[in-house]
Amino acid sequence: MTNNVADHHPGNSVAEGNHEGDFGCSLVELRNLMELRSAEAVARLNDSYGGVQNVCKRLKTSPVEGLSGNPTDLEKRRQVFGQNFIPPKKAKTFLQLVWEALQDVTLIILEIAAIISLGLSFYHPPGGDNELCGQSSGGVEDEGESQAGWIEGAAILFSVIIVVLVTAFNDWSKEKQFRGLQSRIEQEQKFTVIRKGQVIQIPVAEIVVGDIAQIKYGDLLPADGILIQGNDLKIDESSLTGESDQVKKSMDKDPMLLSGTHVMEGSGRMVVTAVGINSQTGIIFTLLGAGEGDEEKKVKKAKTQDGVALEIQPLKSQEGVENEEKEKKKVKVPKKEKSVLQGKLTRLAVQIGKAGLIMSAITVIILVLYFVIDTFGVQKRPWLAECTPIYIQYFVKFFIIGVTVLVVAVPEGLPLAVTISLAYSVKKMMKDNNLVRHLDACETMGNATAICSDKTGTLTMNRMTVVQAYVGDTHYRQIPDPEAILPKILDLIVHGVAINSAYTSKILPPEKEGGLPRQVGNKTECALLGFVLDLKQDYQAVRNEVPEEKLYKVYTFNSVRKSMSTVLRNSGGGFRMYSKGASEIILRKCTKILDKNGEPRVFKVKDRDEMVKKVIEPMACHGLRTICLAFRDFPADAEPDWDSENEILSDLTCIAVVGIEDPVRPEVPDAILKCQRAGITVRMVTGDNINTARAIATKCGILLPGEDFLCLEGKEFNRLIRNEKGEVEQEQLDKIWPKLRVLARSSPTDKHTLVKGIIDSTVGDQRQVVAVTGDGTNDGPALKKADVGFAMGIAGTDVAKEASDIILTDDNFTSIVKAVMWGRNVYDSISKFLQFQLTVNVVAVIVAFTGACITQDSPLKAVQMLWVNLIMDTFASLALATEPPSESLLLRKPYGRNKPLISRTMMKNILGHAVYQLTIIFTLLFAGEKFFDIDSGRNAPLHSPPTEHYTIVFNTFVMMQLFNEINARKIHGERNVFEAIYRNPIFCTVVLGTFLAQIIIVEFGGKPFSCSGLTLSQWFWCIFIGVGELLWGQLICTVPTSHLKFLKEAGHGITKEEIPEEELPEDVDEIDHAEMELRRGQILWFRGLNRIQTQMDVVYTFQTGASSLQGALRRQPSIVSQHHDVKNVSSPTHVALSSVNSTPTTSAVAAAAASPPAGNQSGECVP
Repeated sequence: MTNNVADHHPGNSVAEGNHEGDFGCSLVELRNLMELRSAEAVARLNDSYGGVQNVCKRLKTSPVEGLSGNPTDLEKRRQVFGQNFIPPKKAKTFLQLVWEALQDVTLIILEIAAIISLGLSFYHPPGGDNELCGQSSGGVEDEGESQAGWIEGAAILFSVIIVVLVTAFNDWSKEKQFRGLQSRIEQEQKFTVIRKGQVIQIPVAEIVVGDIAQIKYGDLLPADGILIQGNDLKIDESSLTGESDQVKKSMDKDPMLLSGTHVMEGSGRMVVTAVGINSQTGIIFTLLGAGEGDEEKKVKKAKTQDGVALEIQPLKSQEGVENEEKEKKKVKVPKKEKSVLQGKLTRLAVQIGKAGLIMSAITVIILVLYFVIDTFGVQKRPWLAECTPIYIQYFVKFFIIGVTVLVVAVPEGLPLAVTISLAYSVKKMMKDNNLVRHLDACETMGNATAICSDKTGTLTMNRMTVVQAYVGDTHYRQIPDPEAILPKILDLIVHGVAINSAYTSKILPPEKEGGLPRQVGNKTECALLGFVLDLKQDYQAVRNEVPEEKLYKVYTFNSVRKSMSTVLRNSGGGFRMYSKGASEIILRKCTKILDKNGEPRVFKVKDRDEMVKKVIEPMACHGLRTICLAFRDFPADAEPDWDSENEILSDLTCIAVVGIEDPVRPEVPDAILKCQRAGITVRMVTGDNINTARAIATKCGILLPGEDFLCLEGKEFNRLIRNEKGEVEQEQLDKIWPKLRVLARSSPTDKHTLVKGIIDSTVGDQRQVVAVTGDGTNDGPALKKADVGFAMGIAGTDVAKEASDIILTDDNFTSIVKAVMWGRNVYDSISKFLQFQLTVNVVAVIVAFTGACITQDSPLKAVQMLWVNLIMDTFASLALATEPPSESLLLRKPYGRNKPLISRTMMKNILGHAVYQLTIIFTLLFAGEKFFDIDSGRNAPLHSPPTEHYTIVFNTFVMMQLFNEINARKIHGERNVFEAIYRNPIFCTVVLGTFLAQIIIVEFGGKPFSCSGLTLSQWFWCIFIGVGELLWGQLICTVPTSHLKFLKEAGHGITKEEIPEEELPEDVDEIDHAEMELRRGQILWFRGLNRIQTQMDVVYTFQTGASSLQGALRRQPSIVSQHHDVKNVSSPTHVALSSVNSTPTTSAVAAAAASPPAGNQSGECVP
């Protein structure tokens, strides 16, 4: 397209061969325009389009009225310019998930074994009945029985299919839930646009090109656009450009607004020029989407070329793309979540799997050797050609036994339990008003040791009301009567409030009869507007008289100014400015105050001090927020320099000071008490002045009378923790934070500093896990830094929600306590499941192993093992992972970051129950036939029918597991295992269901399950032995754990030697095992550096002579010293090290393996 399109009238542009319908610019032109920045963009706008107003004309929209909202027009715009919707990545289909579940190694081995077994059972060799082949076909075997050899193979295949379907279904429902959650988050995001002159909110997806959107502080821009009118607009474009500086936007310098960027200050209106996949974010997305297909091809090629590529390939295909996506902050794809808990579990499962593999290998070897030696050695039989298939059948049977040992040993229910537990918790947390965005946040929350909470809206109701006022030299303790205030002061108050506030703040009539009026927009402004209404005045009339277009200049509120001012041009020339803001800030700038006659009188410093003492402090001590209203008139002769803010904001005249109350939510004190009982420290971080903050903190119970806690203001806090150069010193901070309870008048950076300081701190016996709440745009950094970030669902800005892990849909502090409860519950559910699962594993493996070695045949057959595995893994994980949380969870201290999964008590339970079960089973196995007076089932020939003896062994085993499942409900050694069992219907259903299924299997399972029916008395014995588990459990409880020093804990977090998980940079979710291998190389570096460091330390100690003790303490003979202590010492001689500062994209990992890690704080490199 040539540039002279600008001269054409939009109507006849169709004739010019522009196929974009009747709009004066095509999609491509707008896309090209949006790629320009700052001056270039302004030049192009003016040359080609004749300014923004003309762009609006061409897009057939009015800068003031907006679009007509006519459906056909909107539809046409969608067709020409696209929808504001970025298509998500395709979900995996159920079949793909089934295929993935089939990739499990143990299942593959089982499938192969089953197929071989099937094949052999159909193969009847000639002369197979030959006596010479040993006792292969002896025993009571009629024709029907020999035909039934295939049943075992088929049954194994069938169980494999069941396991696969269950796994796939779980994955699928999890995926579905996640997508539902994402779309829910997306649907809730609305944006303000102007249509037919009305300001309305529409879902982001409905925005079309040509819409006039209103943008304000805290918005996440949903589409690209050009600024039409702006006040003081600053945008954070780091999500697109990576530049952290805020970009000033204005009509004449840089009017281009891009989707996915954050409005940090100011407000304005823009005309939307590109939506969906044509916006700047969308273009990046399409590149990513297209890049994925090629990426996989490349990976496959790399695979064949060399071994190294193989190492890295899995990292690239998932991790690499994930990382790229993470860099585009807007990406809504769930990040690959592998939390601390999942890390611990993976390690545990791998260890158990290895043990199982060794056991199963030994089992097979022993069985084969025994058979070979017995048949060919002891009985001296020749190996006959026609007997070969029969021998092979034996070997296959042994192999299947070995595989079943392995299947039972590998706890594949573990990952399932985590998934179920987290998914269940997330679903239930929705009901408790927690919208979890990142699954692992839910479980991290259980370990939280500190919560840094905002005051406004979280601890308080965020329904601000003016309750006291100081007007015309009088302090009114409640709202004054309008008659008592002079009309001219009243007029100033009404104008000062109505005009000098965002026009989006309004007070609407209540939704229900007799309810409170609804506050929309900024709550503080709503309080002032409510004050105007209480004075029987109408603010809307004033706003209609002075529409937003007539405002001459607006200084919007931000966290630095802490005030807002609006300038109007008077009809008779000259200007009037209204200001409002925090009283201590505005009063410093006032030189006059209106007296009781409404006349300005001089306001000196000593008057101000007196006013602070007499009016402001008493208000603040009642927990009121004080706001001062003021104005200033500028003469008509010369226009002031509006850019020098300090000049403008001075010489004000104070109209009034009002005290705004934001009542504490009634349920908060109780919630805070619960937190303190649970060992969680609550700190309040607020922008209010220190007296208000202290009053509210006392009401909430954060500050308790008679305790020496610190309340600091932001300035004082910074003075205490920073050195002369203004850098934060961790040592100074460590002296302060343990006692700090209230941080007032704090800036967003203070909040971030505090959170980072607490997380990095190493004082105290365990590392802190910090949760943070935030609602403003400025809380973004702190929310991201925290272990768990909570954003407010109602009051929160898009930026805060984007940075958070959990969104509180009701903005209420009690929901955080619920989150803690659920988090701890997840941890406990997994531990319960582990305790149960490991008992089953230990017993089944030992039984199969010893049974096979002594009797040449596993007492528990393959299909039985699979059934045990299925119920014990899948169903038990359902039953135990869905225990609802109880209040008692909040009575214990939080687990630290590296608390082992299996505590000593649990280890005691696991081994204790295993002893009971093994004793019973071996007794039954070797003496059961005498006790029950039945035929022995030992040493049965190959295809013999199932015996009652072995059925009793199997049945007893399952009964013991069932009752032990009830024992597993408690992991801290409580005695009452039935407590609140009725509150968990899933648990009851699973236990009863398993019991019924077991009856069916035993009575009607027949050959496939190797079962024969039992009599009633035999059933009663089985159940009686099972109930014995409960009694035995009580016995185990009486043994004090403290005496069993020899018990080891298992399932620790990642050990310090390998990597300090606390110091991972924020974007590393969890270290991959392949990466761990690559890191091993670095450990050698550390060994060498350790020596250098020791020598430096000695030198350093001699130089200073002071820290000799510290030097001595720091000589731990492990790599830990590097990880933890190097950071504490800020002496120039130290080499700052960090093994984890490289982000784990593929190249970085490879580089990390090849080169030493870079320096950490100071940026110097390792020699």
